[in-house]
Amino acid sequence: MVDAAGTIDRPAASPLAGNDAPPGARRRSFPRYRNVGTAWPVLVLFLPPALLLFTLFVILPMGEAGWYSLFDWSGYGAPEKFVGLRNFELLLRNGAFQTALTNNGLIILVSLLLQLPLALWLATLVAHRIPGATAFRLVFFLPYVLADVAAGLIWRFIYDGDYGLVASLASLMGFATPYVLADRDYAIYAVLAVVVWKYFGFHMMLFIAGLQSIDKSLHEAAELDGASPAKRFRHVTLPLLAPTIRLSVFFSVIGSLQLFDMIMPLTGGGPSNSTQTMVTFLYTYGVTRMKVGFGSAIGVVLFLICVTVAFGYRRMFMRHD
Repeated sequence: MVDAAGTIDRPAASPLAGNDAPPGARRRSFPRYRNVGTAWPVLVLFLPPALLLFTLFVILPMGEAGWYSLFDWSGYGAPEKFVGLRNFELLLRNGAFQTALTNNGLIILVSLLLQLPLALWLATLVAHRIPGATAFRLVFFLPYVLADVAAGLIWRFIYDGDYGLVASLASLMGFATPYVLADRDYAIYAVLAVVVWKYFGFHMMLFIAGLQSIDKSLHEAAELDGASPAKRFRHVTLPLLAPTIRLSVFFSVIGSLQLFDMIMPLTGGGPSNSTQTMVTFLYTYGVTRMKVGFGSAIGVVLFLICVTVAFGYRRMFMRHD
């Protein structure tokens, strides 16, 4: 600027920008790097043990499974009979493995189309602070707290055709006693019912947390505008609950692919492999029958499916969450 005396008032140069700094330039601070020096001791102290444990119990077993899948090996001695990709070829031709894949897909389908909508509906009923809501949440969440093995044993007794609850109800109503878990056509549907009962409480709690985080003023504004409850749910609740729904779908799909603990005490994969999943199939052939090479091939396929689904889903649907 030029003052009344004709002199030019130049701005003071910034010590960071040099002589060509724009007016008002100030020294900038970098808070992101301010605590790097104090973080290094923590990283040096805690990171190596974590990496060591992760390498010993995750990376090395995965590598060994990939290596053993190339051998016809029973688990005794060193693997010597190299068969290449023969185990994978036998796996893809195995009818029981195809049944296991189909059952995993059926579990995912039932989880997405029945379990999650049921959990969302119950969450909308008990999310608000009404009398008895806490008790209802506890009752619905209790099946998830119960251990998977215990749940499988309980439902095995309930389905028992001689002494179970189903047999007692059938005899009271004058029907023939059904042996649900012994029927290969209906056993998988009995398993699906237990899966829905066991895990919908977990998703219900996720939805309750998501519903309680929605600002109530948005619903009040929509109500003042004359929106019906159905329209408020469709245009206000669902869009704001979308991140929670995507997270719930992710947990449901990954959990369905890894289902194991509940099926083993319930059916053991039977009858005639009709209730096998990929993990129970791996246990049956890789552990109990000591076909370690074949079981390792199953583990590799299961790992590739889970990794592909997990990273693909996160890449497509959870990128901005």
